[in-house]
Amino acid sequence: MTTSARPPADARAPGAVRRVVMVDAVRTPFGRARKDGLYAHTRADDLAVKTVRELLRRHPQLPPERVDDVALAATTQQGDQGLTLGRTVAMLAGLPASVPGFAIDRMCAGAMTAVTTTAAAIGVGAQDVTVAGGVEHMGRHPMGFDAEPNPRFLAERLVAPDALNMGVTAENLHDRFPALTRARADAYGVRSQERYARALAAGAITPDLVPVALRDPERGWGLATADEPPRPGTTLESVAGLPTPFRPGGRVTAATSAPLTDGAAACVLAAEDVAAELGLPVRLRMVSFAYAGVDPDVMGLGPVPATHKALDRAGLTMDDIGLVEINEAFAVQVLSFLDAFGIDDEDPRVNPYGGAIAVGHPLASSGVRLMAQLARQMAERPDVRYGLTTMCVGLGQGGTVVWENPHWTGTTTREEDAR
Repeated sequence: MTTSARPPADARAPGAVRRVVMVDAVRTPFGRARKDGLYAHTRADDLAVKTVRELLRRHPQLPPERVDDVALAATTQQGDQGLTLGRTVAMLAGLPASVPGFAIDRMCAGAMTAVTTTAAAIGVGAQDVTVAGGVEHMGRHPMGFDAEPNPRFLAERLVAPDALNMGVTAENLHDRFPALTRARADAYGVRSQERYARALAAGAITPDLVPVALRDPERGWGLATADEPPRPGTTLESVAGLPTPFRPGGRVTAATSAPLTDGAAACVLAAEDVAAELGLPVRLRMVSFAYAGVDPDVMGLGPVPATHKALDRAGLTMDDIGLVEINEAFAVQVLSFLDAFGIDDEDPRVNPYGGAIAVGHPLASSGVRLMAQLARQMAERPDVRYGLTTMCVGLGQGGTVVWENPHWTGTTTREEDAR
C-alpha cells in the first residue's frame, strides 16, 4: 500500500487513500536481559505503559478519546506480555474504556507490523489516530521459551534443524557469501559502538527516552535514564579473540550480535489531515511498506526482498534513499543487505547513530526504535527526502517501510507529486 500520493480535496471520500504520518515515537532505555539487568524486577507491560503515557503527556492537544486503536507487539506472549497487550496497556495507561486494543506477533518485526497494520487502517479511512509499538522482556521471557514447533517442520524438511537458532542462521550467511568475512563483521560491530557513542554525546539519543522508575529488592529505588547494553571503547583488538558461541571456529561473536535486551517502544500515527486538525507535529510521512519471505536458514536476507518490494511500490530506487535504519540483529545480516544494494560498509547513510549491536534488540519493540532514530536524523537532514527502516525477522522474513521527510526543503515536479 502506498500512502504518499497527495489526497483529493475530500480526503474522506469513498476510495480515497489518506497520507499517514508518524506524529512521535518514544522508547524506554534498553536494559540487559539478565538477573542483574535494569528491568530484572520490572514488568513488561509496565514498560509499555510508560511509553504510551509519555506520548500522551508530550501531546496534550491529542484528546485520548480520539485514539482509535492501540496495537502492541510481543514475540513471547505469555505472563506479563500476554493478555491482549494493546487493550491491557491502553487501560493501564489511562486511555478511555472506549479505546480498543490488540496484540501482534511477527517476531522481531512486531512493532513494525503494529505500525503498518494500523497505518493501513488510517490510510483507507477506517481510523484517524492510533498508537503502535512493542515490548520484549527477554529476561523474563526468552525467545522461543515454552514454544512447541510442529514436528512436521523437521519431519518434512520444511526448515533445517538449526533454522530456529538465529545465531546459526547468521553463521549460514557467512557460509553462503564468502565475501562476508569475520573481519568485515568485526569492523562493523566496532563501528556500531562508535557511532552510538557519538550520537549519545551529541544529544541525539536521550530525547526519545522515557525514564523508568525501578524498584530492586536489594538495591532499593532507582531510575533508568540511559541504555545499559552499549560497550563504549570497544576496539578491533578487544573483539579479535572473542569466542564463536554458535559454531566452533565460526565467525559470529558477541561483538557482532545484538545482546539479549529488555525494553519497549511506541509511536502515535495519524492521518495527515487529522494531525493538522489537532495541531500535532509530523516527524515522518509514510510512503510504502512491504514484507517478504526467504529460506529460514538464511533468515538475515529478509530485508533484501522486502526492500525491493517497498521501493518498487513507492516508485523509487535505492539511489533515492538518503538514510537507512536497518536493525543489527547480526553484523553479517547488515553486510548482506549492503552488498545486495552495492552500498559501502562505512556508508554514512546507514545507521548513523549506531544500531542494535550497541543499543540492544528487544525483539518486538525494535521496529519503532528504528523509526524514532530515522525521524531525528531527518530533522537534522532537510536535504534528504526519503529514508527507510528495515529488519530481518525470524523464520525467514523481512520487513521494510519507506518514509518521506516532512522537513525536506527540495522541490518536486508535478509527476512526483502525483506518484
